[in-house]
Amino acid sequence: MATTALMNTYGERKLTLVKGEGVYVWDDQGRRYLDALSGIAVCGLGHAHPAVTKAVSEQAATLVHCSNLYNTLPQQQLAQQLCELSGMDNVFFSNSGAEANEAAIKIARKYGNDKGVSCPTIVTMAGSFHGRTMATLTATGNAKVKTGFAPLLEGFVQVPFDDVAAVAALVNDNIVAVLVEPVQGEGGIRVPADDYLAQLRSLCDERGWLLMLDEIQTGNGRSGELFAFQHTNIKPDVVTTAKGLGNGLPIGACLARGKAGDILQPGNHGSTYGGNPLVCHVAAAVLETLQQEQLISNAREQGNYLLQGFREALQGNAGVTSIRGMGLLLGIELNRDCGELVGAAADAGLLINVTAGNTIRLLPPLTITREHADEILRIVCQLIENFQEVAA
Repeated sequence: MATTALMNTYGERKLTLVKGEGVYVWDDQGRRYLDALSGIAVCGLGHAHPAVTKAVSEQAATLVHCSNLYNTLPQQQLAQQLCELSGMDNVFFSNSGAEANEAAIKIARKYGNDKGVSCPTIVTMAGSFHGRTMATLTATGNAKVKTGFAPLLEGFVQVPFDDVAAVAALVNDNIVAVLVEPVQGEGGIRVPADDYLAQLRSLCDERGWLLMLDEIQTGNGRSGELFAFQHTNIKPDVVTTAKGLGNGLPIGACLARGKAGDILQPGNHGSTYGGNPLVCHVAAAVLETLQQEQLISNAREQGNYLLQGFREALQGNAGVTSIRGMGLLLGIELNRDCGELVGAAADAGLLINVTAGNTIRLLPPLTITREHADEILRIVCQLIENFQEVAA
C-alpha cells in the first residue's frame, strides 16, 4: 500500500500489519510474526486481549469523551487505582508519555518559581530519552534527536547516567529537580547500579530537589514490578508513565506525592483529551488484568529466563559486548551497528528493534510463555551468529 501521503518521519516501512492476536501479528500477505517489540513496550497484554476488547466496547457504548470541566467515573476510578498501586497521592492524565513528562517538567519549574529560583533547572542524564516535544527533546540526552531543532529551551543540565557523584558535584543554586529513567530504554536498555535510585533519593532530600522518574517504558509491569522504582525501597516525588498503560490506546499519567502533588493548581495545566472515559476505562482493565493473570511476575520470570539464556548461548561470542535487562526489557549490545538485523529478524518471523545503533532491544508482551521465549532465543542467537560470520 502506498504511503506517499504521509510525512516521511519513519523512513521506509516494508511491512503492513493488518491483524494481531496474543503475541503474534500478521501482515497484508498473511505472514505471521512473533512480536518481540510490543509496539515499543505498549502492548503488554499482547494483541486483541479480550479484557481490552471488552473494555473498549463497554465504554464506547456509553461515554467516549467529555470536557475535563466535568468529572467522570472512569477517570476517578483509574486515578484511585494508580495511586493505591504506586503509593503516590494524585495524578494528571495526558495523551502520551511526552505529555506526561511535560507535566513533570512544569511541576519542577513551578516548584522552583514558587521558591523564587531565577531559572529553575532540571538535571537529566546522557543517553536518556524523554520525548519529542520541545521541552522533552531538550531534556533528552541524545544530541542526534535534537539536531535541526534549535533554539532549545534553557533550564536543563546533563550528567552521565548511573553516576551519582556527577550529580552531587553540581554547584548550581538553580537546580530544583532530577529527571531520570530507572532503566534507559532508547539509550540501549542500560540498567544502573542497584543503589543508584536510593542514592539519588538521598541527594535530592538533602538538597531540597524533586526526584522525578520517567517510567514511560519501564512502568506497567514490564520491569517485573508495576513500576521499576518498586524494586527499591524509595519513592519518587513524581513518576510518569504511558506506553503499556493503555495497551495501545493513547494515555499518559504524571503521578505526584507530597509537596510535588500540591504544586499544579486550577489554570496551571490541562488537556482536552487527556484522561477521557474511554482510555481510562481501558487502562483500568489493563491494570486489573496485569494482576489477575499474574503478568508482572511472568515478566520477571520470563525476563530472567531470557537474560540467562542469552548469556549462556552467546558466551564467548566476540561480537557481543554486553547483555542487559530487567524483566522484559532486554538489550544485547554488539560491537558494531546492527540496524540491518531488524529486517533480517522480520524475514525470520520475529519483530525486534535496534536502538542506540548497536543494541538489539527486546520488549515482548508480558503474556509470553516459555515456548515463546525459546523461539525468541533461537532466532535472535542465530541472527547474531550470522551477523558475526558476515563480519568475519
